Amino acid sequence: MTSALLPHDLLWGLTPQQLPADAPDWAVAAMAAGQPVVVRRALTAARQVAVGVRGRLREQRYGTLMAVTAIERRVRPEELRYVESDRDWPALQALAQLREPLDGLGLAWGVSGSAGFELASGVPALHRQSDLDLILRTAQPMDRVQARALLAWLYAAVCPVDLQLQTPNGAVALREWAGASTRVLLKSASGARLVSDPWQALEQVA
Repeated sequence: MTSALLPHDLLWGLTPQQLPADAPDWAVAAMAAGQPVVVRRALTAARQVAVGVRGRLREQRYGTLMAVTAIERRVRPEELRYVESDRDWPALQALAQLREPLDGLGLAWGVSGSAGFELASGVPALHRQSDLDLILRTAQPMDRVQARALLAWLYAAVCPVDLQLQTPNGAVALREWAGASTRVLLKSASGARLVSDPWQALEQVA
């Protein structure tokens, strides 16, 4: 199951007792309330997954490990594309705007960040100034012309949208890949590096 877990997946099952002894009180409270954790990029031992705990405040983020055997439920970003909410925040309005053009790409895409967390868990995480975080699964290379066209759709949304291209080698921000820089930052489990082609990813940070 470990290989099937991907960054931004939401997992339920981590308990306060499974947190390290020095975990902050707010993280313990979040797990006691039954909230999910989010899979993050990091190298781990077998049968463990790196996860992050979210608190109510933006600065409340806590990284820890979770045993794969403790996972009771998983929700992937793709499962949240059509989830509706009775909260009418700009980020959710932007999601409604972008569903049709993103579906038209013929690629798997999903909702992450605060919007994904709220849609999956029902725990309020969005506010009026929240961005919309999206991921797009790009197993095959996306050329920069297509990236710029996609970015133009995002700029037309009612709130800022941060979309990450999820390549087989890691994630790159669409804004970077659509830009003019010859190298972009690729984030993977082993760290971040500058590459000229995220789908090849052979170059290391100088």
